[in-house]
Amino acid sequence: MRIGVDLGGTKIEVLALDASGGEAVRKRVPTPQGDYDATVRIVVSLVLGLEAELKTHAMVGVGIPGALSLVTGLVKNANSIKLIGKPLKQDLERALNREVRIANDANCFALSEAVDGAATGAGVVFGVILGTGVGAGIVVRGEVLVGPNAIAGEWGHNPLPAPRAEDLPLRPCYCGRAGCVETYLSGPALQNDPDMDLYEERLARSLAGVINIFDPDVIVLGGGVSNLDRLYTNVPKRWGAYVFSDRVSTRLAKNVHGDSSGVRGAAWLWGR
Repeated sequence: MRIGVDLGGTKIEVLALDASGGEAVRKRVPTPQGDYDATVRIVVSLVLGLEAELKTHAMVGVGIPGALSLVTGLVKNANSIKLIGKPLKQDLERALNREVRIANDANCFALSEAVDGAATGAGVVFGVILGTGVGAGIVVRGEVLVGPNAIAGEWGHNPLPAPRAEDLPLRPCYCGRAGCVETYLSGPALQNDPDMDLYEERLARSLAGVINIFDPDVIVLGGGVSNLDRLYTNVPKRWGAYVFSDRVSTRLAKNVHGDSSGVRGAAWLWGR
């Protein structure tokens, strides 16, 4: 049995999966605001509660809106500020008395869709979250690619490729830079600039850069913007102009598991 935890800014969701990927039990509670210790206690309580209900001892994976520093082991780059600089992995392992695997929530999304979602069986998968922010994860042959800096897939903070007059001046980003993909492709960015043709063009340019670098079999979209069905027809028609190939076989797909992809991917951190 595997238990996945999706530790979000507004909610904590836990899910128990059996060996075949079937959902056994799911629970969701609000995330304590600004209280790290209470957050840890709730995660531990939810995991132990699921185990008691199922009468089992499970492997636990946790998805977070950030990453663990490979230097310090502490949480970094989290948009849930209370997690930054905290020894989350150590605290959970101490409280649960076992190893806990932790990954970025976008990595968990990509893994979920690669294991038994929209990209089942694909060798290389790029999972994109187009929501309040823009994130991405990379899965290669069923394994999450992390990288020596623990930033593989940080696509949202790359610059928008080949900016045009309508993209200027470059938009400021909270990261301190200007022109980040996130400032053009996030849900709030689309609300503020609802020209869908322009949005599709920017998304096509940005994804073409991904295809040129590591040539994924499937790109899976998640987040609120992924519900726009026209993207799956129009964006592939546009990205060919920017991909360095005479044919683009990469498939653009809508997620299968929706909001559940994060928590399912956290459970799949222990493999299938």
